[in-house]
Amino acid sequence: MKKSFKTILAAGFLLLSLNACKKGDLDLTPTNDVTAATVYATPAGYKAALVKLYATYALTSPQGADGSDVGGLNSGFADFLRLFWMSQELTTDEAVCSWGDTGIPELDYSTWSVDNQFLRGLYSRSILQITVANEFLRESTPDKLASRNITGADATAITRYRAEARFLRAYQYWVLMDAYGNPPFVTEEDAIGKVAPKQITRAALFNYVESELKAIEGDLAEPRTNEYGRADKGADWALLARLYLNAQVYTGTAKYTEAITYSSKVIGASYALKANYKDLFLADNDVNNAENILTINYDGVNGTNNGGTTYLINAAINADMVPSSYGVPTGGWGGNRTRQNLPALFPDPNGTLDKRGIFFGVKANVDDIGVFTDGLRVTKFKNVTSTGITPPSLGGTYSSLDFAIFRLAEQYLIYGEAVMRGGSGGSTAQALTYVNNLRRRAYGNTSGDVSTLSVDFFLDERGRELYWEGHRRTDLVRYGKFTGSSYLWPFKGGVKAGANVPTHRNLYPIPAADLIANPNLKQNTGY
Repeated sequence: MKKSFKTILAAGFLLLSLNACKKGDLDLTPTNDVTAATVYATPAGYKAALVKLYATYALTSPQGADGSDVGGLNSGFADFLRLFWMSQELTTDEAVCSWGDTGIPELDYSTWSVDNQFLRGLYSRSILQITVANEFLRESTPDKLASRNITGADATAITRYRAEARFLRAYQYWVLMDAYGNPPFVTEEDAIGKVAPKQITRAALFNYVESELKAIEGDLAEPRTNEYGRADKGADWALLARLYLNAQVYTGTAKYTEAITYSSKVIGASYALKANYKDLFLADNDVNNAENILTINYDGVNGTNNGGTTYLINAAINADMVPSSYGVPTGGWGGNRTRQNLPALFPDPNGTLDKRGIFFGVKANVDDIGVFTDGLRVTKFKNVTSTGITPPSLGGTYSSLDFAIFRLAEQYLIYGEAVMRGGSGGSTAQALTYVNNLRRRAYGNTSGDVSTLSVDFFLDERGRELYWEGHRRTDLVRYGKFTGSSYLWPFKGGVKAGANVPTHRNLYPIPAADLIANPNLKQNTGY
């Protein structure tokens, strides 16, 4: 189902340009000649509009790879995953980039300013996707459907579309809550363009996201019964589990029992671990894969951009590494690699024992950020199938590898950490079983089994299992190690040996341009 849905995503986004948002404003009205009455006139129109909600995750504009619908941001930087990944990985112990583009060294050094273009870009991208979801929800109320003579099975289908739109909006509000804390807040109930959006507190936004995810559960498809790449109950539960694991950071009140409850719901559904870890990150990861819960779908021909998995693959290799072996024969940009902290989590850097360690290179230490060969490269993402076939790719650069927003392994680790942090409803014995399931896959036998667990163990195990998948900053914040000086990595705080980073940097700043445009917003403390 993946290939047909990916084609629909690419074509649908290019054809449907309602609400082309250039500034990331939450209360924009449509700016083109395609009116809502035209787009939403038929059930097929609603499906096309739903397609756009998903396509905004994988593409950068209606103009394709050369366009940017995030104002002031180069098209190559405007993809959601690229921006999200940079915010979650380049600012941590897992990754560093040799490029000198304005704003990248700030992320490498943990010295970002309120004008950092990549942090502004992620903020604007999330708001854009919330804006598009709000528009869909305004146009899909029961009254709107009745006025357009849409009834019966068609109306029932659109009810599910509405639940998915609310899920996608909740996910983006989670991104904003996690990264920026106190963003502007608008739903479909707010009048368009009448007043500037009000700011919501982090704790209040937590309550909203939680309530939305619970409210839509009954209207979502059962796990693994929806079209590939569309949200279902499994995705809903997975986001709730992630939300609850971090609740103490977001609200000051721990909810580890709830994290156990919802991770257990996912684990008890129809998901299963992929037999080989490396196959999760190959171009046919949609085939015989019951581990992925929700993916961003990419297509190297029908829906291209320079972010997403195209970025993850190309930025981590250069011409000396034979790009064709990674499925991008004319690619290889030579920018991202690890800091030494990440390979040090593994028993050996070559993945001989723990096969999750998929690295390339000989020098683990980063002595010079500008030297690409300082630091091992992460090569687990490949635009090659498990049978060695390279999918079609425009120019030999673009990737068809899908990216998992949620997968079952994370839920095993959420369960275990929540148990060790004192949550009720789970057991250490069950947590050990889940952990050792992951480690037996990694080692190929029981030689990597562990017999005891601790809270700190899970930070390291998440590093081994989930590295470069967009989790690290959130994990380090939860463990109190993202800022401060208790845990250092090369060039943290702008010093080669690592240095203290003030605690206010646990949150990113509200972009300066939005503060100027919206008098209702107040900057996060310390900026």
